[in-house]
Amino acid sequence: MPAPRIPFATLQADAFRALSDLNAALYKSGLERKLIDLIFLRVSQINGCAYCVDLHWRELMAQEEDPRRLNSLSTWREAPFFSERERAALNWADAVTDIKSLHCDEDRFALLQAHFDSAQVAALTFTVAAMNAWNRLGISMKMQVKAE
Repeated sequence: MPAPRIPFATLQADAFRALSDLNAALYKSGLERKLIDLIFLRVSQINGCAYCVDLHWRELMAQEEDPRRLNSLSTWREAPFFSERERAALNWADAVTDIKSLHCDEDRFALLQAHFDSAQVAALTFTVAAMNAWNRLGISMKMQVKAE
């Protein structure tokens, strides 16, 4: 397995640790772990980060997530496997990730508020933002999927 372009995690250990600490805080935010990991996977799909897609797919499988749901995540709007709450979160994740094209308009926000309280909306938004940061590191530093 090729190494990343540079050892960014050790070259900027404080920044790497801060981003890791953000993930740890998100898992304590009150959102369900499966939902957070589902959002991590979806954002990684949108951004095309193979390393992160593989990582979060494996984490969800370890939580005994249904493989059909994971296979259908890229088509969540058409697939019948997601709850209305999950759909609201996925809709928000799509908008925050592709913010230039999709925008975070009032309709998307109202849908989100129908299923999440304000603290959860904040946590969900930080979840999407954190994953976007990780994806940018993974893609730009050429993180490689383990072929195991």
